[in-house]
Amino acid sequence: MTHVEQEPTPRAPHAVADPAPLGLAAFALTLFLLSAKNAGWTNGTDAWLGYALGYGGLVLLLAGMWEFRNRNVFCATAFGSYGGFWIGLGLYVVIFAGRTTPAQEANDLGWILLAFAIFNTYMMLWATQVNQAVLAVFVTLEATEIILFIGQFAQSANTIKIGGYIGVLTAICAWYASAAGLINGMTGRKFLSVGRPMFTHLTTGPTPR
Repeated sequence: MTHVEQEPTPRAPHAVADPAPLGLAAFALTLFLLSAKNAGWTNGTDAWLGYALGYGGLVLLLAGMWEFRNRNVFCATAFGSYGGFWIGLGLYVVIFAGRTTPAQEANDLGWILLAFAIFNTYMMLWATQVNQAVLAVFVTLEATEIILFIGQFAQSANTIKIGGYIGVLTAICAWYASAAGLINGMTGRKFLSVGRPMFTHLTTGPTPR
């Protein structure tokens, strides 16, 4: 009797861990370091810069790409875009810092922040469909970017300081959302509340007949 060797049964792929807590943590820490400098709390140089390229840049970008694997278009767009933001901002400082006049640099930063405030506006609107913790991140981030680009265009140190304070608040909101996603994912239950999506009727399709 001829022995027929059967092909091994393919194993089901392992579930992919949620990269959102990592992405939120990377964004929060980098923003905190930059905002602390904008607020005038630090006495050092540019501690945020290395983290803009590494943690807030590369790690956040990777989290965004992993969100594509999770079919989460919102987080993929948010993390990927802000990972690019931190890398781009870091490279701008490395390449152009000290080679332009203060007025030129302030103008450049103002336009960069204005562009991302425009992007953040619709991300903030669509964050209403995620949860209230994520929405809080985008609302405070919107305020941070608007105040900072106004401060840069006006070359107002006091306005930039206010933007730094709100940036710290944004980082705290992002850290909370990260902590909630982490512990809720670890325990499989709602340990820290993130709130419900708003306006859920916008994404609810018609009742089938």
